[in-house]
Amino acid sequence: MAPKVLVSDKLSESAVQIFRDAGIDVDFQPDLGKDKDKLAEVIGAYDGLAIRSATKVTEKILDAATNLKVIARAGIGTDNIDKVAASKKGVIVMNTPFGNMITTAEHAIAMMFAVARQIPEASASTHAGKWEKSKFMGVELTNKTLGVIGAGNIGGIVCDRARGLKMKVVAYDPFLGEEKAQKMGVEKVELDELLKRADFITLHVPFTEATANILSRENLEKTKKGVRIINCARGGLVDEEALADLLKSGHVAGAAFDVFKVEPATENPLFGLPNVVCTPHLGAATTEAQENVALQVAEQMSNYLNTGAVENALNMPSVTAEEAKIMGPWVALAGHLGAFSGQMTDEPIKAINILYDGNVSHMNLEALNCAAIAGIMKRVNPDVNMVSAPVIAAERGIKISTTNQEKSGSFDGYIKVTVVTDKRERSIAGTVFSDGKPRFIQIKGINIDAEVGAHMVYTTNEDVPGIIGALGQTMGENGVNIANFTLGRSAAKGEAIALLYVDEAVPTPALKALEATGLFKQVKTLEFDIA
Repeated sequence: MAPKVLVSDKLSESAVQIFRDAGIDVDFQPDLGKDKDKLAEVIGAYDGLAIRSATKVTEKILDAATNLKVIARAGIGTDNIDKVAASKKGVIVMNTPFGNMITTAEHAIAMMFAVARQIPEASASTHAGKWEKSKFMGVELTNKTLGVIGAGNIGGIVCDRARGLKMKVVAYDPFLGEEKAQKMGVEKVELDELLKRADFITLHVPFTEATANILSRENLEKTKKGVRIINCARGGLVDEEALADLLKSGHVAGAAFDVFKVEPATENPLFGLPNVVCTPHLGAATTEAQENVALQVAEQMSNYLNTGAVENALNMPSVTAEEAKIMGPWVALAGHLGAFSGQMTDEPIKAINILYDGNVSHMNLEALNCAAIAGIMKRVNPDVNMVSAPVIAAERGIKISTTNQEKSGSFDGYIKVTVVTDKRERSIAGTVFSDGKPRFIQIKGINIDAEVGAHMVYTTNEDVPGIIGALGQTMGENGVNIANFTLGRSAAKGEAIALLYVDEAVPTPALKALEATGLFKQVKTLEFDIA
């Protein structure tokens, strides 16, 4: 059956056609997003939801979304999606961060010009039949210092455009390296230095705990007298009341805002003040940008639903289509190793340590981590997946550590998962053979070679004669057919293990019979999700 996608906001017909061409069953209802009750009523039938800003994906909507796998926002901002609830539900949240970068950067530059030359007020005055030429004395941008807070995708474009205007550019961005700053032709500075030196300040950061109110009253008071401030990023980055006070006092010469703490903004401390330019969140509002993000969102969702490729996800590592092909067996292996560890662990887990050796160490380890963690967490929550597993692990205070190393053994690559509890550490390792099939290669430090089956039996015992006979006879007497049989031991007469791959779930009487032989220290049935 073809994946089914609901488009609940306005997307272009060409974007909808991308879904159709990809074999997706697309339901285009561009006004449905405004009716939250109707959306909650129908969302359970869909695998994907494509939206813009009108649709609000709340916890209530997600509770009703019993089949939903992915939500994709045509645009950058995802404030209208409850990402925490989506992650717990195991739903991937995507956006399209690149389709409107140019448009948003150009809007910031346009707003900077507008506030530098008081263009909106001069236009309104002239339309009113006044000729107040002397009233609107502006300033040049040439040779002024522009302070850019956030020099990522959009901020980087603003830096480039500002340098073209012969401005001096200083940038504050904790993730900007000196080498990259030099290549961009900007000076990397700390925030206080930027505030002290900038004639214009423009913000290009997401709204997070770290960036909320980044231009607080305290920081605004540190700015150079006569500064002009532009915000085309997100509302809540600037203390709007403090900025209004500093505009009234003359410390700040002007401001240009496209975004506000509360939207739609029908009232705001900045409204009505002289030399304050306000627009209604138009950063991405060009014909080109709207079409670009619509096409991107359709392509990303189609790729994910058809191939498993994850692009521009906010709550899961991105995996390209090519990576998905190569990594598929390794993702399955990581899940199986996690599932083994989770089913063997009855105590609260303190930590999960994952080792990647050889060729697998160069793959997308974040995605492999998610698969392993999901396998472990499925024992306590069968509905967990690669999206929700890290969230659940974090909520439980489980520490996750990853180590990668070059080839150190006889396999081209392998993964080793170690689960740590207060009582013990338990490790299992596996690899992928040339046939693409995952194999278990080590349990508790004992080397084995075991095919992974949907139904398995794991036993531990002292290395004594009669174990193989007891296992075979007991399974046979209880009608259990053994498809594959693997033994391993630490040393002669030392600890030994057996792993049986059987055709169906093992009935309780068979397990009781094995235990009754007195030969086994541990008997455990294991189930694996074999695609």
